[in-house]
Amino acid sequence: MARIPQDELDRLKREVDLAELVRSRGVELSANGKDLVGLCPFHEEAEPSFRVSPSKNVFHCFGCGAKGTVVDFVMRIEGVTFRHAVEILRAGDSATAAAAPSGPPPKKTTALKLPPLVSDDAEISDEELRGVVADYYHETLKQSPEAQEYLASRGLDKGGLAARFRLGYSDRTLGYRLPQRNRKNGKAIRSRLAGLGIIKDSGHELLRGSLTIPIFDGRGQVVQLYGRKIGRGLRPGVPKHLYLPGPRRGLFNLEALRQSKGIILCEALIDALTFIASGYENATAAYGTNGFTEELLEAMKSCGTRRVLLAFDRDDAGDQAAEKLSQRLGAEGISCFRVQFPREMDANEYALKVTPAAQSLGVLLRSAVHLAGPLVSLGTQSPRDPANHSTIKGPSALSSLAAGSEPPSPVKSQEKPG
Repeated sequence: MARIPQDELDRLKREVDLAELVRSRGVELSANGKDLVGLCPFHEEAEPSFRVSPSKNVFHCFGCGAKGTVVDFVMRIEGVTFRHAVEILRAGDSATAAAAPSGPPPKKTTALKLPPLVSDDAEISDEELRGVVADYYHETLKQSPEAQEYLASRGLDKGGLAARFRLGYSDRTLGYRLPQRNRKNGKAIRSRLAGLGIIKDSGHELLRGSLTIPIFDGRGQVVQLYGRKIGRGLRPGVPKHLYLPGPRRGLFNLEALRQSKGIILCEALIDALTFIASGYENATAAYGTNGFTEELLEAMKSCGTRRVLLAFDRDDAGDQAAEKLSQRLGAEGISCFRVQFPREMDANEYALKVTPAAQSLGVLLRSAVHLAGPLVSLGTQSPRDPANHSTIKGPSALSSLAAGSEPPSPVKSQEKPG
């Protein structure tokens, strides 16, 4: 479970008025010295033994022993977990509940206690539903130090990448935004999400604990979601890389194909983001060594792609996939070059170890080896020159790097991010 920052917990415990929160749940409080007293909402009693200390913002029942902060109160009164209680407080439900009608404390219920992911009567397509989930994950990432730290560790915390590509984080809280199966629309919405593979039959999120990257079709609809586990020490057999069930669909960074005749084609989405973060806007991904799709090929042909630099991992699987794909693309009249990272390295690892990344990646791109298709020069014009249709679309400072330059050597290998 993703951790909740201590300063966020401290803020909630400090800023949410416990007395108003208690009153909003139907408990009448009256002054008794510096404290407020009332009938305990957690057990039957005739004489008030429930006390709230406004100065400390805590409660204590001397009858049943219940005590704690605003988080503890929400856990008990709503019958939810610690994490769920925090999400309720974050959403402002309890902080603004003073306007709630007075009366006896509410009975425990399975009613949704947070704003729903979608309304009960919403008519929404599968693509729109995936988009809603992607947006929820995107908002979650903004609030997650854990996810932010992961992006920084991969060099992806710059250039507005998270907002531009709607990167997200699945922190296991999606279920708090879904009504239970015994509620109106609960079974229907959960069944639809299960059908899309977003949640499992158990109710757990498929991509939980993962950085998420939505993949769009040509109309801007979310047709696939990728997840990359960010935690260390995963149990043996737990995959780091996941897609929703079904065929690989969609085109990552379609604008690259539309705006450039030369494309950097990566094996993985993280690697494509690495190139983009370093200034190479014309990067996309093939969804794995065997993940190149007919949809991507048709998009290349439609957009007039002339050159492809295959920036697959430099291992046996990557080499074999690059060789095979180059023959396929070459047969379509597309010139293919192989970007040669040091052995057993990928684009992200190389960019992190050989800095500055823009320069080191630029040298590798310019020294790529021709594999198949027409032998077209990569050119030495300024990468930002609109008239230059070479594959190199990076920082203008790289225009002086000559084709065939030796790539910098990496520092001593450390643990590969993967």
